[in-house]
Amino acid sequence: MGNITTEVYIPLERSLALEHDSNQTLTTRQGHPVTDNQNIRTVGNRGPSTLENYHFIEKITHFDRERVPERVVHARGAGAHGSFEAYGKAGDEPVSKYTRAKLLQEAGKQTPVFVRFSTVIHGGHSPETLRDPRGFAVKFYTEDGNWDMVGNNLKIFFIRDPLKFPDMVHAFKPDPLTNVQDMQRFFDFVSLTPEATHMITFLFSPWGIPANYRQMQGSGVNTYKWVNAAGEAMLVKYHWEPQKQGIKNLLQSEASEIQAMNFNHATLDLYQAIEAGDYPEWELCVQLMTDDEHPELDFDPLDPTKLWPPEQFPFLPIGKMTLNRNPEDYYTEVEQASFGTGVLVDGLDFSDDKLLQGRTFSYSDTQRHRVGTNYLQLPINAPKTHVATNQSGGQMQYRADRASGQNPHVNYEPSSMGGLQEAAKSGKDHEPHYDAKLTRHKIDRTNDFKQAGDTFRAFESWEQDELVNNLVGALSGCKEDIRSRMVGYFTEADADYGRRVAEGLKQADRDRPSMAEQAVDKAKREGHGADPY
Repeated sequence: MGNITTEVYIPLERSLALEHDSNQTLTTRQGHPVTDNQNIRTVGNRGPSTLENYHFIEKITHFDRERVPERVVHARGAGAHGSFEAYGKAGDEPVSKYTRAKLLQEAGKQTPVFVRFSTVIHGGHSPETLRDPRGFAVKFYTEDGNWDMVGNNLKIFFIRDPLKFPDMVHAFKPDPLTNVQDMQRFFDFVSLTPEATHMITFLFSPWGIPANYRQMQGSGVNTYKWVNAAGEAMLVKYHWEPQKQGIKNLLQSEASEIQAMNFNHATLDLYQAIEAGDYPEWELCVQLMTDDEHPELDFDPLDPTKLWPPEQFPFLPIGKMTLNRNPEDYYTEVEQASFGTGVLVDGLDFSDDKLLQGRTFSYSDTQRHRVGTNYLQLPINAPKTHVATNQSGGQMQYRADRASGQNPHVNYEPSSMGGLQEAAKSGKDHEPHYDAKLTRHKIDRTNDFKQAGDTFRAFESWEQDELVNNLVGALSGCKEDIRSRMVGYFTEADADYGRRVAEGLKQADRDRPSMAEQAVDKAKREGHGADPY
């Protein structure tokens, strides 16, 4: 008996709709439709993430491997060696009241450091005058092992959920077809990400182009925890404040002039200052907050798009860093330097900041891919203290991490045959309690625009003028719906802010074509002819 085929009739319009849905629906690499691409799963809407975040892990691990070997972000960098001197206090209080981290306890205690400064979005040989956040990563070689403080010059960020990080960078990077960065792609993403309004307000102001690496602030950006000997925790934010060299930013016109003369100016500035003995210094300050939800605030303290008001949470000095030695080889030290937000020592801990938890997985995963499985054995990354593990093998292993006297036949723990033993605890464990549903949901107090308005009003008039001009220039080539959303956000932040950008865009429309189009046309018109050779 022959096969019987039953055909199901589907109307043409429904068939086309199904085909359209099939082509346009976001899926994982396994072909699974993605129903929520905005929020990772967490215990409660502000609690810790869980390991079975399959979509996030698949997405972020693929993202971490997108470039070989250049960093996907923070590719352009410069670095220097130096020392950190602890004050032994947090403001007027003994630092031991808040944290048991050994490197901070004694006044005058010195800890060697290596610092890598960078731009974020642009490639390894891009101009250092481009509008971009700057990376500010510090590796402390402490007696308890390494501590990496990985942050930026600006104290906030574009997004609050790590699931959006690959999308954000894709939108900011060059178009996958033309390989040209496009402000329409940039603002398409930003205009659908209202929490980015505060960061955009900083980025398009003069704060978006620091004069150089020495004269800029640094920040840990995310919220961490300090833990004392009793296991009690405080939320903490870190801030590097330039000392004798001060803070300087550039107008767009000034940056363009500098770029025409030398697009490596910030790297040279740092190198030449240290060679001349003009060692840059930063004071490390912290803001401290009790570890709870703080309902009296109109924002969530774990939100990386927000500043903690210094009048409520003052900056407390805890130490000073001096950079006093240039690298001997750029690639060996600066390029292979590998940082991770999860690299903490005893007395320092993670908060439930979602972005921090996503970064903590991503950063070290990136280093294993980019530099190699044994990247921590490279001298620039290796701790300057005792290292003994039961891990072995992998590409480019330099040595076995074996303790003196350890039985070489035993590479496991526990063991009664001379293997490695667990260390004694230096204080009580910090054990936060959670009682909430596992869910996908953004935090309750988003308040996406208030601080952006506060920042705009705090700018001096010339900074406001520069911000508006830069935004108008960047938005003028964007579609009307993108412009409208952005103007709406600026208006929510401050009515004058939105009005000035809207009026500037109307004027820009009358003055078309855009600067980008003018540049293309100018090259065609003014290029000098030549005969072939």
